Amino acid sequence: MIRKPYRDLKSYLKERYGQAVQRIPLDAGFTCPNRVGGAGGCIYCDSTGSGFTVDSRLSLLDQLQRGMDGLRKKGLGKFMAYFQANSNTFAPVERLRELYKQVLIEDVVILDISTRPDLVGEEVLELLDELSRDIDVILELGLQSVNPNTLKKINRGHTLSQFVDAAIRATKHNIETVAHVIVNLPWDTIEDVAEAARLLSVLGVKGVKIHSLYVVENTELARQYLAGETVLTSLDVFLERVVTFLEYLDEDVVVHRLVADPPIEGTLFGNWGFSKLQLLNMIEKKMIIEGRYQGSKALKVKRGK
Repeated sequence: MIRKPYRDLKSYLKERYGQAVQRIPLDAGFTCPNRVGGAGGCIYCDSTGSGFTVDSRLSLLDQLQRGMDGLRKKGLGKFMAYFQANSNTFAPVERLRELYKQVLIEDVVILDISTRPDLVGEEVLELLDELSRDIDVILELGLQSVNPNTLKKINRGHTLSQFVDAAIRATKHNIETVAHVIVNLPWDTIEDVAEAARLLSVLGVKGVKIHSLYVVENTELARQYLAGETVLTSLDVFLERVVTFLEYLDEDVVVHRLVADPPIEGTLFGNWGFSKLQLLNMIEKKMIIEGRYQGSKALKVKRGK
């Protein structure tokens, strides 16, 4: 098998667990403080929380069990319980403990919590540290951009320093962190994208999720897009930014995602009309043809114990 020019999640999980591990997205009923607090939320995020599509009427355990049952029919046997919808640390710590422990069942080998960097207090980190004695824990933190002006444009509601602080404190608790970055934000430059990769490498994050910006109905971004106020980047710009990001990213960082999954319904613009697989093939082909690979321009950081 030809090795990919980046460290992909599928291969990493198979190496780590000896078999494929499939992510099962869950909706635990959380909301987002950036939306409910009157700030309006991120400009690209709709009321479901990033286009989440799982039936939230099901109990948490039923969502997980249904996902596991369907995947077992395809021959899969190990799973990642992924708290995806909205901000999954936005509750008192005892409530979080109750919810997280519900999914610690047989064949679930990873507990994956997605949240905002401004919602990662010490009590949350201590809880995740405690749970990590029984299961592998991943903490996903939304960064999206290292450019302070862009963070304001997209109305993230947190600062770059808050992300850095959360990532450092999570690492001190030996919690595996995964950062989310949108590489084709029209207010960013390619230098911003390279700097994001450099920063994440220096911080020692263990994984990244790269997203392609898409536009869904009933969002502030949709209003701007339809009014011609915001012009999205071209496909060529996106491809170059992805490859540049990977070049500056430490070779040991696992790439969990390279392209976003726009919702089937309500999408006004998504992935330039191409499928996710087509875009993945374009990225890999570009890297191979141009002789570019993950970590080729990364800073070589010697970290202390």
